[in-house]
Amino acid sequence: MSVYATALGISFLTVAAIVFLMRSRRIREKYAAAWILLAVAVVVVGVFPDVLATVARFLGVQTPINLLFLVGVVILLVVSVQFSVEISKLEEETRTLAEEVALLRRDLEDGLDAHARRRARRRRAARPAVGHPHRRPPPSQP
Repeated sequence: MSVYATALGISFLTVAAIVFLMRSRRIREKYAAAWILLAVAVVVVGVFPDVLATVARFLGVQTPINLLFLVGVVILLVVSVQFSVEISKLEEETRTLAEEVALLRRDLEDGLDAHARRRARRRRAARPAVGHPHRRPPPSQP
């Protein structure tokens, strides 16, 4: 089996995997589009291997495989930068959400404490002045 046939097989498997991930909602469309575009490029190079040699000659690259490695490194660099940006956004959102949850929790606890204080005041106000009928009187001090 030639290298081109292997590349074709891998790119078809990649497209199938990306479609599966999209259907199961494990990958977003904006990421899937980039991977499918890359797989289609691999299919084009696999079906028409002379395209890579022509592009390499046009760009002044000595060997077509060097162009392929250069493109691969650039793609990995772009993906890494994009993921770094996404991770930074997610970290900021996570921090903001954690702060909001902490503030809401404090407000809830303060609200419950205030409610408990109001209930205690109402109970004290509703008690008879003489004391509670089921409670012993406090011990007298000498």
